[in-house]
Amino acid sequence: MVRTREDRWLFQIGSHRKFFAIMDESGEKGDSYNSKRVCTRHFTFSDTRTHDTLSVCIPEVLDPQYGMYVWPCAAVLAQYIWYSQHKIPNLTILELGAGTALPGIIAAKCGALVTLSDSENLPYCLQNCHASCKANNLTNVNVLGVTWGSFTPNLINLNPQDVILASDCFYDPKDFDDVIAAIAYLISKNPKAECWCTYQVRSSDWSIEHLLHKWDLDFTSVPLSEFDADSSCIADSNLPGNHTIQMFIIKQKTN
Repeated sequence: MVRTREDRWLFQIGSHRKFFAIMDESGEKGDSYNSKRVCTRHFTFSDTRTHDTLSVCIPEVLDPQYGMYVWPCAAVLAQYIWYSQHKIPNLTILELGAGTALPGIIAAKCGALVTLSDSENLPYCLQNCHASCKANNLTNVNVLGVTWGSFTPNLINLNPQDVILASDCFYDPKDFDDVIAAIAYLISKNPKAECWCTYQVRSSDWSIEHLLHKWDLDFTSVPLSEFDADSSCIADSNLPGNHTIQMFIIKQKTN
């Protein structure tokens, strides 16, 4: 999977961090998560209404698997969760395609019962979810392999969720139907559930509306200005929220 030049630029402007190589347990560099070049990025979220703040640190890995970086969509979704903190405690929340898991980590810090998930075929991403939990002293967060388009026991046996988080999951059009199928299945287990989604517009020709209709889902757009995410720097991270990013909430269609 190749990111666009625009995406690479977004990564570079937010790269105020130091990378260092981590050895594996034997002391040798190897083909394992622990031998990859890892850094930690710090985020401080603030609420202008209450003046509350929340700081977290997220490990990132220099790796061809782009799910191991924090991208702007994740910061926008995390900001929405932080602004919704009053209704987060005790909700059951699943993050799809979590990668570095910034939104899920914020939800857990706000008192949600969180499960982080990523593809069963991407073990490094799942290990990075574990690393994010450890870096933020979260011991009660589950990490689970859930592959879009595959109805495996991990997905089928999940308890009903109140909220599904999806940050930049709509990156490759070939995956759109699989992502929405997973969302539709999860919402079918709890018809009152919502999917909180952030999406970066990369082509005016791409749309998910017909797929939402196919799976009997509907969506509502949420302006970024409503939760202070339309800035050039979210949570002191140098990640812009106003760069063609959209926020929307997916629900079961009502008759």
